[in-house]
Amino acid sequence: MRTSTVFDCTMVELPINHQANGNLTSISNSVEVPFDVKRVYYLYDVPGGFSRGGHGHLELQQLIVALSGSFDITVDDGKVKRTFTLSRPNMGLYMPSGLWRELDNFSSGSICFVLASIEYDEKDYFRDYDKFTAWKSSK
Repeated sequence: MRTSTVFDCTMVELPINHQANGNLTSISNSVEVPFDVKRVYYLYDVPGGFSRGGHGHLELQQLIVALSGSFDITVDDGKVKRTFTLSRPNMGLYMPSGLWRELDNFSSGSICFVLASIEYDEKDYFRDYDKFTAWKSSK
């Protein structure tokens, strides 16, 4: 959405089922995430000093979780930037549609787990920041 801002991003605490033999966290559609999950993917083995992301989405909503290690997500609405550090497997960042994102500062062994509201569609992507900001500022 053109009207989404970085302040629409929220940290979501995911439930922990703690047992003596280890923890379990489950995520259900429209319960822990405010959308039905249509796609799941994860990033791993990101070399030190490299970034991921560098794009925006028209419609896609996401819940992003650091399953292992840590990384930063800088969210940008064309006017304001906000950075979140993810480092716990029971905390996720909810990102509504209409925002630009950059992921960096990946620790060794980090795993970035993403739950997405729609299946992959290249037409949903902004790959050029100037086109993204032009879209955000249009009526």
